[in-house]
Formats: sequence, C-alpha cells, structure tokens
Amino acid sequence: MLKGNTVGLRARHEDDIPILHAGLHDDVVTASRSTGHPWRPLMAGSEALAFVVDDKEQGHVPFSVVDLESGALVGTATLWGIDNHSRAAHVGLGLLPSARGKGYSTDVVAVLCHYGFVVRGLHRLQIETLADNAPMLRSAERNGFVREGVLRSSAWVMGEFLDEVLLGLLAQDWNPKTHGLSGT
Repeated sequence: MLKGNTVGLRARHEDDIPILHAGLHDDVVTASRSTGHPWRPLMAGSEALAFVVDDKEQGHVPFSVVDLESGALVGTATLWGIDNHSRAAHVGLGLLPSARGKGYSTDVVAVLCHYGFVVRGLHRLQIETLADNAPMLRSAERNGFVREGVLRSSAWVMGEFLDEVLLGLLAQDWNPKTHGLSGT
C-alpha cells in the first residue's frame, strides 16, 4: 500500500466494486461529471463497470483509496493514459459522497504524484477537470500543479457544455516534502 498522511492507495478488492458502483456510478450527476461519457445504467457485476480492474492493462493503474485510521474505503484513484515513451500520465480520483470535504483529495493527489514520479519514473502528470470543480482545482494546486489552459466548452455534462481546466506538473517541480511523503 502507498501511504499518504490520511489515505492509503491499495489494490482494488472485489468487495470494493459494489461500494464504488453504488457511491460513484449510480449517482447520475457525479458519474456524468467525472467520466466524460454519457451516463447509462449498469448492472452490478457488469464487465463494463469502470471499477473492475484489468490487470493486463498497462496504461491504466487503478487504486482503491482507504482512510488510514479506520481502514474504510473512501474512493478511487487512477493514473491513466500512461505514455511510457513520453513518460507522462493523467491523474484522476473519485471520492464517495461520505468522504467529500474532509481533505482527502489533496492527500490522494500527493500519493499519486509519488507513485507517478518515484515509482513509475514519469516526467509529467496532468489533470483535466471541470472549471467549476473547486475541490479538485485546490487539491491539484496544493500539490504544485500549474494551470496550463482552459478547454472552452469541451465537456458535455447534463445538458450543457462546460469548460475544463488543464493542469500539469513536472517531476522537477514536484516537492514531496511539502506533503510529508518522503518515505511513502
């Protein structure tokens, strides 16, 4: 397990899937805002669930996020679109409704940075998020991500086009000591 200050990132367990499905996929608005795809109902146990792990997929590394103190599942975190040639990847996370507003996001992003830069040896991490996603923007910027641009009206979400913000962080600009992760 990779550990931050408050969260741990571990392999996905089979019993995590129904909890993540109910908390993140079955909420139509949350799912629509986070996936970039139109929401559709999926049966529990469906192979199409985003939370089912394909261990053969090398460009997508999903984690389950747990609270270090209680061990409770609080969400999901992913390094996706991993490009080993350019040594770059995208960062994504989703917190269960009960875990939002508790400061987990900043710690999750910090641990994903550690995994990307230290464990994987990547050069660049990137985040794309809706322009009105203030918690994700704060979490990214607290970890040193820089706003690199706005993708105007690039996301169709629940009947309207929304702007997305593109943020990037280079390995040379990342400071793990800021988040107490020197020994993760």
